[in-house]
Amino acid sequence: MARWAPDTRQRLRSAALELFAERGFQATTVPEIVERAGVTRRTFFRHFSDKREVFFGDDEIPALAARMLAEAPAGVPPLTLVAAGLRTLAAERFEPQRTEMRAARRVIEAEPALRERDLRKQADLHAAVEAGFVARGEDPLVAETVAGITVTWVQTALRAWLADPAAAPLTEHLDAALERMRVALAP
Repeated sequence: MARWAPDTRQRLRSAALELFAERGFQATTVPEIVERAGVTRRTFFRHFSDKREVFFGDDEIPALAARMLAEAPAGVPPLTLVAAGLRTLAAERFEPQRTEMRAARRVIEAEPALRERDLRKQADLHAAVEAGFVARGEDPLVAETVAGITVTWVQTALRAWLADPAAAPLTEHLDAALERMRVALAP
């Protein structure tokens, strides 16, 4: 049993997603996930606190957003900074995981407890972006507004990207979502 392999977390995620798709989230147990992944139950709990955390097990995106904001040069306009960050996340984090993210989204949308947890993660991203802009010296109300726009922007683009049968890159969906927001907000 290769429980110390470097891809253990990903194997657990893949096994869980397969089982969730086959049996449903509620009917899938942690012992079934570890058996499918070829690891021990203890290894599962080293990576995730419970099976919901297969989807939400870390604060990677809010932490990345906070780091990007902290490291960005001074004077960059907020939406320009957000656009650059989202484009980087799209290319490096999301594009390689499109198939897995589609499967995960289907499971999340079918399960009320997972939808609630997804909203919590969106709130975490909002808080990280807001705090990051306040730390950069933005007015708190501007920071709050930009954070709200960021979460709406990324969620709208992700939804369109995951549903896109033509498989256009996420960056195209980010651009389209921003344009829709601009049109909607134009006086």
